[in-house]
Amino acid sequence: MYTRILARHLESTRRSALVLGPRQVGKSTLLSSTGPDLSLNLADPQTFRDYATHPERLQRELEAAAPTVTTVFLDEVQRVPALLDAVQVYLDARPGRFRFLLSGSSARKLRRGQANLLPGRVHVHHLHPLLAAELGQDFDLDRALAHGTLPGIYSEPDPLTRAADLRSYTDTYLREEVQAEALVRNIGGFARLLDLMAASSGRILNVQAMCRDAGLGYETTRRYIEVLEDTLVMFRVPAWSGLRGSSRASLVRHAKLFFFDLGVRNALLRRPLDMPLSDERGVLLEQLIACELHRRLGTIWPEAALFHYRTRHGAEVDFVLEVGREVWGIEVKASRRVSRRMLGGLSSLASRCDRVARRIIVFLGERPQRLDGAEVLPLEDFLRQLPT
Repeated sequence: MYTRILARHLESTRRSALVLGPRQVGKSTLLSSTGPDLSLNLADPQTFRDYATHPERLQRELEAAAPTVTTVFLDEVQRVPALLDAVQVYLDARPGRFRFLLSGSSARKLRRGQANLLPGRVHVHHLHPLLAAELGQDFDLDRALAHGTLPGIYSEPDPLTRAADLRSYTDTYLREEVQAEALVRNIGGFARLLDLMAASSGRILNVQAMCRDAGLGYETTRRYIEVLEDTLVMFRVPAWSGLRGSSRASLVRHAKLFFFDLGVRNALLRRPLDMPLSDERGVLLEQLIACELHRRLGTIWPEAALFHYRTRHGAEVDFVLEVGREVWGIEVKASRRVSRRMLGGLSSLASRCDRVARRIIVFLGERPQRLDGAEVLPLEDFLRQLPT
């Protein structure tokens, strides 16, 4: 089992925690490893029926718990949101009696069920597929680009089995469970939209074009995209708008959407997962960096915010990272060589914003370089500089 960075944060405090993340990222494994005294797996059909029918049962069991029972783990809590009311009772009336560890794979189900999200009482964390830092010496770029880094899939030694597992994940989870959560009536339209979203991962979101290509209305398309975000299957990278006055009008304001895992994206697009994806290497490398940055926001890197930069005149930077008052511009190149023509977007950003502290090109070369004041960093060097 790979050691998760989030484990260290959970071990550093006795505060109750809600860990959100897509299916199969390791939430249950992580929280079970903390050694809870009482565990309820609400994904189990019998357990779900018992507590969905009588949610007050949890409160009775907590009242009867022995003094040695101090940590309570509720797995897939979004399936029975009413249990969160019992959690609040103990957090308010008997603070310190129990530490609650909660996991969930759908913020949408919690909101839709008008769940008590325990504001101010529980720390909310997100768990994602594995970071390169968590893989350590096992990190293999080609494997990550083709098969992603879902723990159970990445650790499978046989490439053909990894590919089969990914296709099973997309069919049984994305096409069925997410589809059911969306209350989908137009199954064909949702399936087409899902494929279009996978093909557009990493590009600026154009909802009107999605409507046309998927054969769906605007509101339906917008709702389906919202479902994919709420179920943590996709994440949004907003357009950067850190300029003042009229200069802001020159910036493109549409966000980019990214799939949470490259292997899932590739499986949806029916890529030949047992073969190198050389024709998409640049696109995939950019999305790998997007995932590495996004997965650190919040718990690991709370002072950072992630954006992209693009002007109406065509200048663009793959990622703009705001770290406190500093701004970092980051360009990603699937090349072993760099040239000055790669600096255009970074120069545009730096000329418009006096807070740009770092201009970075991430590339596939072996040694760091300096190019007209920009840092040219091999992928491994760049990843090592990110916080853990």
